[in-house]
Amino acid sequence: MWSQLGGTLPAPLFLFLAGVSFALVTDKLRQKQIPASQIAHTTIRRGAEIFALGLLFRLQEFLIAWGWAPWSDLLRVDILNTIGLSMILMGVVCWIVLLFNTRSRTRFTLGMTAACVGMCISLLTPLVWTSWRPRWLPWPLESYIDGVHNLGEPQAWLFPIFPWTAFAFIGLAVGFFLLSDEARKLGGATFALAGLSGIGLIYLARWLDARPLQLYASYDFWHTSPNFFLIRVGLLLAILAAVYLWCRWGAGQWGFSPFIQLGQTSLLVYWVHIEFVYGRLSILPKRAVNIRTASFGLLAIFLSMVLLSVLRTRLKGRGAEALAWFQRPIKAS
Repeated sequence: MWSQLGGTLPAPLFLFLAGVSFALVTDKLRQKQIPASQIAHTTIRRGAEIFALGLLFRLQEFLIAWGWAPWSDLLRVDILNTIGLSMILMGVVCWIVLLFNTRSRTRFTLGMTAACVGMCISLLTPLVWTSWRPRWLPWPLESYIDGVHNLGEPQAWLFPIFPWTAFAFIGLAVGFFLLSDEARKLGGATFALAGLSGIGLIYLARWLDARPLQLYASYDFWHTSPNFFLIRVGLLLAILAAVYLWCRWGAGQWGFSPFIQLGQTSLLVYWVHIEFVYGRLSILPKRAVNIRTASFGLLAIFLSMVLLSVLRTRLKGRGAEALAWFQRPIKAS
């Protein structure tokens, strides 16, 4: 079970961190006394840019796989598309809250609203994938709701709004909680509390899953279950606490942290690593390796992406210098 859980964490982690980052940006703009409408314009536009990059990425992958990839791959709902849509939706929700909230505890209101939206998305997912499916929509649009693609049934390998956007809203809620005055007073204990809460969520979800009475007529633990969603949220909170320990008191204090480094170039790392993991340039044969080989492959891709990230940050802003070097006059011998 735990190996399967680990294999499902990268996408939730991307979305969760997108939500945390969104909270940081929104709060920073709010502290500058920027109007709610302008905050919404800035954040929603950034979400639209990420969504456009997701469409561009799909075009790139289609061209690389030219000759054997079906044209419908251009409209596949991938994780980058969902991150962009999630940011747009978070921007709309934050705009509504900021527009109508007149109380002083704005961060608390934003965080609670985000948590409620995230849980509602998770709770509705089993219904949206079955009896509430929007079959009346064209499949490219329906696919963003339930991941149906053009195959007639929701596909577990896609990243529709239900349930994936819920992870972004939970990240948004966690981000506002970390920015709250109470969390800042607690300091490091805040992250310890987050880790303990995560462990508690895991055990709560497993206990709920073991109950004989279920709320849904069709129960799919690994794909649509709110219990599985809670388990992954619990793991994300535990990872958040572990990363804080690493960066605050662990190896992150040695002067270099791969977590911080990868976070500085996350979009580039995502863009490049997909082709080496899933595409034609895959470093390992697909569905044909044992755990040992897969572990070595994971280590190789991790180290190579850290190296790529370091090169990106070292060379950032030096494009003009490199161009000038190539255009320098050649001296006669």
